Amino acid sequence: MNNQKRLEEMSVGKLLLEFSIPAIIGMLVNTLYNIIDRIFIGHIEGIGNLAMAGVGVTMPLMTIILAFGMLIGIGTATKISIKLGEHDKESAEKLLGNAFTLIIIISIFLTVFGLVFSNPLLKMFGASENIIGYGEDFIQVIFIGCIFNMISFGLNHSIRSDGSPKIAMASMLMSAIINIILDPIFIFGLNLGVRGGALGTVVAQLISSIWILYYFTKGSSTLKIRKKNLRLDKKSVMGIIAIGVSPFSMQIAQSAVQIIANNSLQIYGGDIAVSAMTIIGSLAMVFLMPIFGLNQGLQPIIGYNFGAKKYDRVKQAVRYGVIAATIIVTVGFIVIEAASELLVKVFNNDPSLIEVTSHGMRIFLLMLPFVGGQIIVTNYFQSTGKVKISMLLSLLRQVIILIPCLLIIPMFKGLDGVWIAGATSDFLSVIITYVVFVRKSKELVENKKPQKVILEN
Repeated sequence: MNNQKRLEEMSVGKLLLEFSIPAIIGMLVNTLYNIIDRIFIGHIEGIGNLAMAGVGVTMPLMTIILAFGMLIGIGTATKISIKLGEHDKESAEKLLGNAFTLIIIISIFLTVFGLVFSNPLLKMFGASENIIGYGEDFIQVIFIGCIFNMISFGLNHSIRSDGSPKIAMASMLMSAIINIILDPIFIFGLNLGVRGGALGTVVAQLISSIWILYYFTKGSSTLKIRKKNLRLDKKSVMGIIAIGVSPFSMQIAQSAVQIIANNSLQIYGGDIAVSAMTIIGSLAMVFLMPIFGLNQGLQPIIGYNFGAKKYDRVKQAVRYGVIAATIIVTVGFIVIEAASELLVKVFNNDPSLIEVTSHGMRIFLLMLPFVGGQIIVTNYFQSTGKVKISMLLSLLRQVIILIPCLLIIPMFKGLDGVWIAGATSDFLSVIITYVVFVRKSKELVENKKPQKVILEN
């Protein structure tokens, strides 16, 4: 049975396992990119706390790079899945070729922008004089290797839509393992410090990019990057952007939140609070990234069957996804509540940092058991091309609710207000998302006229 036939006929449960488990493993290992960097950097003798805060303050810029990767990567993968569901391989290949060209153009722009403006941006993002040097050392290397990041992350989604989840996982595993090996060599062995952590990441992404380009040119892929499809086509580009703009907006919003949070953390807690949030963000990623892996596995299943008008299979995939996501984040919540201090010690042994971080983490991640389903439901709207709804739900948690909470609550609760803001935003966005989903999912009814399911562009 070929890849597209499996998406249409194989049991949804089996498909979800086949597509999601490799993605979850890949995302978990890929999470080690940032975590391993921070663990090693946090243990640099004499400067660990400050260096980790410096790396933490670069997160808005890292998130902007990720946002553009999602704009092209998720937008392309979703459109490819829908086109393959419609048995339109020619249009799918045109999308893939256009995506590669867009990645090159955007990467060049980001590299120049980052190298020129990194210092003033880091100051604006909340970097104190004590930590800005470490942040600049780290982020400039990342910007130099931006093109490899974009290819590695952006085109990996399309491998999964091409029907090869195991190859997509292998790409991520390869890159993460190489990074884990290179980090201690560069940071400690070659005495490169913070720059060494960034260099390990860039080299790993370079190797992953070579692997992915080989797959789409001479490898076993169904779709190929062809010279004739590299010329930008307005319809293809707009289709990619129309769907990719939702996760892009979410990440840009996340960058804005990080900037506001960093400034609040500096005001109410200083550099140690920035270090604490860096650790909290790293540990949250361990439990949230599998949800994004689950989303990656669900995306081609939902997109293909939506394109093929098999709406019962779409609903079944979403239901399984919500259940699996809730189990994952609930386990994460229990681990965090039971062993927060032990988890913080992995990054740094400073007693003050351990106390601030473990206390903040218990509050900030209080709503974690409910967030997984919210992320899956938002992905459903994105995977079926409902851009406006997906964007709104994404922005609810990241901007519309969270930013006001970050600005107002700390005025009354100080540093605790920053942690409370995260839990409050999660609580309200979960309720709104499920209300919207219950109402809109009524459209997915077999045997109704297809025009009742509107593909928003």
